[in-house]
Amino acid sequence: MQLVGDYVDIAALPAGLYVGVVVFWGAVSAAFTLWTRYQINSRYQKPMEMFAQAAHRVANGDFSVYVPPRHTADRMDHLDVILTDFNKMVEELGSIETLKTDFFSNVSHEIKTPLAVIQNYAELLQQENLPGERRREYADAILQSSRRLSSLITNMLKLNKLEKQAIQPVPEPFDLCRQLCECALQFEEAWEKKGITFAAEIEDRAVIDADPGLLELVWTNLLSNAVKFTPTGGTVTLTQTSAEDEVTVTVADTGCGMGEGTLTHIFDQFYQGDTSHAAEGNGLGLALVRRILELSEGTITVRSAAGAGSSFTVQLPIRRRGEGELP
Repeated sequence: MQLVGDYVDIAALPAGLYVGVVVFWGAVSAAFTLWTRYQINSRYQKPMEMFAQAAHRVANGDFSVYVPPRHTADRMDHLDVILTDFNKMVEELGSIETLKTDFFSNVSHEIKTPLAVIQNYAELLQQENLPGERRREYADAILQSSRRLSSLITNMLKLNKLEKQAIQPVPEPFDLCRQLCECALQFEEAWEKKGITFAAEIEDRAVIDADPGLLELVWTNLLSNAVKFTPTGGTVTLTQTSAEDEVTVTVADTGCGMGEGTLTHIFDQFYQGDTSHAAEGNGLGLALVRRILELSEGTITVRSAAGAGSSFTVQLPIRRRGEGELP
């Protein structure tokens, strides 16, 4: 055997040297094995055990779980990415669970209130020798509560179908300006009764390719809110303009307006920023509006300040067919 240029007779080497070599490399192998086991245990085994425990807690309904990544953002490995995505998923699941709980709570409250009114006035109607004027008053209250309950159920069903995309927009060319005028006239009696000034600045004709039935719900809800939240002597303005590839519709009022906290949740289901008008709505109108516009490839923005009124702006693509003429 040649070692460093010299030949060495292996058979002539002492036995102790063989033992020393075996012990040395055995110790090196053992140290390497222990070091590798430690690295695997600290870097992967313990994090995966922690991850498994966290996943088990989430499966049992605990959405407060958080598994910290092992490294900083600039040194993340694949396991850190998995843990980060897991934390995001748990956070989203927690939000969904909260929304579901709030939804059932709000639905129960919204249904219970008109039912209680109907029951109370129905019991009052059973009184003997009840004056005709009082009887009509009680009947009107029952009718109003019944309509509110019917509106709530109708909006819930529509919103549910829109969320599940069971209702798909059926686009067709139609005159948006004509539809806006027809929707506005539905509230003529309401704004005259409150002494509200209504101003409209719209074009003579603007043909767009969209679902007229769904968009009618958008304008009805926006105009209804504007009239509802505008005090006596205020002003509601409906504006419509056209560009080359889109139309813009704005419904503005001089009502009570909204603060920043309300603006954050204005499109949430069942949210009502002004509780003084809670009896006039159910908090589903704007959620319905936003979902319809999402399906129609449109957008809605709102500008408002407390005590300074509100302005809702809708933008829709025109998507003309042919020359854009009505069939």
